[in-house]
Amino acid sequence: MGLRPRKALAAPVLMPDTLPPTATAAPSDRSLTIMLWLVATGFFMQTLDSTIVNTALPAMAKSLGEAPLRMQGVVIAYSLTMAMMIPVSGWLADKLGTRRVFFSAILVFAIGSLLCANAQSLTQLVIYRVVQGVGGAMLLPVGRLAVLRVFPAERYLSALAFVAIPGLIGPLIGPTLGGWLVQIASWHWIFLINVPVGIVGCIATHLYMPDSRNPATPPFDLAGYLLLAVGMVALTISLDGLADLGLAHAIVLVLLILSFGCFVAYGLHATRAAQPIFSLDLFKIHTFSVGLLGNLFARIGSGAMPYLIPLLLQVSLGYTAFQAGMMMLPVAAAGMLCKRLVTRLIERHGYRRVLVVNTVLVGLMMASFSLVGVDQPLWLRLVQLAIFGGVNSMQFTAMNTLTLKDLGTGGASSGNSLFSLVQMLSMSLGVTVAGAILATFTGILPRVTESNSLPAFHATFLCVGVITAATAWIFGQLAPEIRAASKRKPDPSESN
Repeated sequence: MGLRPRKALAAPVLMPDTLPPTATAAPSDRSLTIMLWLVATGFFMQTLDSTIVNTALPAMAKSLGEAPLRMQGVVIAYSLTMAMMIPVSGWLADKLGTRRVFFSAILVFAIGSLLCANAQSLTQLVIYRVVQGVGGAMLLPVGRLAVLRVFPAERYLSALAFVAIPGLIGPLIGPTLGGWLVQIASWHWIFLINVPVGIVGCIATHLYMPDSRNPATPPFDLAGYLLLAVGMVALTISLDGLADLGLAHAIVLVLLILSFGCFVAYGLHATRAAQPIFSLDLFKIHTFSVGLLGNLFARIGSGAMPYLIPLLLQVSLGYTAFQAGMMMLPVAAAGMLCKRLVTRLIERHGYRRVLVVNTVLVGLMMASFSLVGVDQPLWLRLVQLAIFGGVNSMQFTAMNTLTLKDLGTGGASSGNSLFSLVQMLSMSLGVTVAGAILATFTGILPRVTESNSLPAFHATFLCVGVITAATAWIFGQLAPEIRAASKRKPDPSESN
């Protein structure tokens, strides 16, 4: 088992081929089945909490005495924390063992959820979401690593596919479930439902999760990690500083310079370090470098929309939380239907043409929400949401497969980990940018107030659409002959 588990490690640390990780005795089929359900449930909890709060933000704002348009920190804190913890999770599992780290992840996630439900202010809620994010970030990478280390090679794909399904369902039902819980109970239950699941998960982990670790785990690249972490936090705070935190222009400028300085310093560090947290050699792979940069910028718009649409529906159009959640169902349904279509398009027209055209379409559909009005027919609004969901899903699928298709076995671990970090970072940046633009237009446009915020939303959707459409230039750098053929088998657990 020394070679195959390396393929889907979430952490950038590669296991030596000659020193396979230690593990307990081979588990029974019953234990393997329970472990699969355990990992799948953990993945479901993690992805569900990425979207379930979006429709509940206005209710949270009312309960905590805050403005609905200033609640983006609740979403940003969770996704940014997950981005920061992804590089650490696999190394901890190698060093401390998969059972101990997975148990700790579920426990921290459940405690964070309980704290969130009892938050008395926005500041407390943001801090507790950080705690929740620390646990959530480790659920999938460590759980997937445990699966790969104990399942026989011929069952890898089926096991990973089973684990992936709940992770795909979580974001689809999150907005609707969040709105339903707000309507029948209160926003607190969005977090409280995680507590009993966490208790059962801790017990099941202790009883059924096989323990494995890598006795030859190399030292963690702490210097490189700190440079990346400080850079991500400084960039996020600087973008959100003017609009939400009220920071002075000089402080924002200093934070921006600090973030770019940290990223440049990491690049210099990675060229000298014996085992950097992410090797710069990954960027020598053309499809990976273009796909990663395209993902980073295109997902800013895609990360902003799940935050903006429920706010638009509730704050400006008068929808209830449950109605806003139901309106997100066409986005999810169309997204599922279009996933297979994009593969055929890529095989026929190549990645460059498909991604350039589709990126522009996604940007145009985002900008089309600047035309939404109170008198818009319901059927037209549903069609608009469905078309956006379809092209957005095609964008995710094309970007994901492009980024990972040529990594090969040797770079799969580090490349997949860096890709996961970029996904979560761009989600955080998407909400940050959307919140900052929305707050800016709320302050500068005439006759815009909390009760008449529709013009500010219109301008924000237009800006987000332009940012996304401009990303097509990045995908235009691809060679036109690149098709869907892959040098590595896809990991079924790779999702949006």
